[in-house]
Amino acid sequence: MIRCQKDFWKLPEPIPENSTDYRWKWFKNCLGALDGTYIRVKVPEQEKPKYRTRKGEIATNVLGVCSQDLQFIYVLAGWEGSAHDSRVLKDALSRRNGLKVPNGYYYLVDAGYTNGTGFLAPFRGQRYHLNDWRDGHRPETPNEFFNMKHSSARNVIERREMALDPIEHQVDNQLVDGTLETNDYIGTVESSDEWSVWRQNLANEMWNTWNGNRE
Repeated sequence: MIRCQKDFWKLPEPIPENSTDYRWKWFKNCLGALDGTYIRVKVPEQEKPKYRTRKGEIATNVLGVCSQDLQFIYVLAGWEGSAHDSRVLKDALSRRNGLKVPNGYYYLVDAGYTNGTGFLAPFRGQRYHLNDWRDGHRPETPNEFFNMKHSSARNVIERREMALDPIEHQVDNQLVDGTLETNDYIGTVESSDEWSVWRQNLANEMWNTWNGNRE
């Protein structure tokens, strides 16, 4: 798998300042999206409680990270189905060959994750999923508009597909430019007032730009 990295895995590339992609242009320096997914497994009877999900299925919780064009960047498999997505993400960040998130960059995540440095989550308590915007409904606040655009971009992780299972391997050397030191990466998943303010400012900027273009 490591030798085939160039064929099956992609190094993260941030959204540039001059992006015109209608889904991603709002999220400068974003590297892609991530989410956890459950894959059913067969385990010994005594192991089933650990692998039982909230829906009662026996499964493993797999973290998937993909780029804006549906290419896999990182996968971590093996966690029990009872493990929360945030716990799996924290483990991915702590591993020597784990997920690398350089400071100044970030991934889109759903509301099940903490909105903190390196991981941009939607506003809770607001319309979010793409189905919420059908039937002609239009966003009425900056937070609603942000959620609509966030959902549209993050949808790439919901549509991911993978031909090979990397459960036995993890990809090393996931640097954007190969020159960053260890302390240049985000190592924790925790809420941040500064990050929340940045998200709100981004939402306001997106809202004002959209309204300005409409006028």
